[in-house]
Amino acid sequence: MSKRDELIVLYTKELKEKCNVNADAALLEKVTIGCGPSIYNKDSATVSCSQASELETIKNNFLIKKLGLSDGPQLDAALKEVCEQMGSSNKNKYRAIFYYLLVKKFKKEAIYG
Repeated sequence: MSKRDELIVLYTKELKEKCNVNADAALLEKVTIGCGPSIYNKDSATVSCSQASELETIKNNFLIKKLGLSDGPQLDAALKEVCEQMGSSNKNKYRAIFYYLLVKKFKKEAIYG
C-alpha cells in the first residue's frame, strides 16, 4: 500500500470517528490527490483554524480559484463551520479532510469528476 493510500485510509477513519461522516471514497481520493505533496509534509498536511492568514489562503486559493465560488461572507461562514465540525480540540485537522468537507458543503463534487 502506498503512503497516499495509507493516508486515505486514515482520512476515512478520521471522517467517520471525528466528524461522523461516511466518506465518498472516490471523492476523498480525488481531493487527496488534488492536495498534491502538501499531504506528506507534517506542517502543510494540517489546517490551523486559529490562523486567520491560513484560512484566508484556503478561501482564496481553494474556494474561489479551485471551486469557482464568489467571495462573500458565506465562504468565511463555511470555513468556520468546517473548523467546528472537525472539532476545536482536534489538533490534526487534515487538509484533505478539510477540503473534502468544503467540497461536499458547496456541492462541488463535479469539479473532481
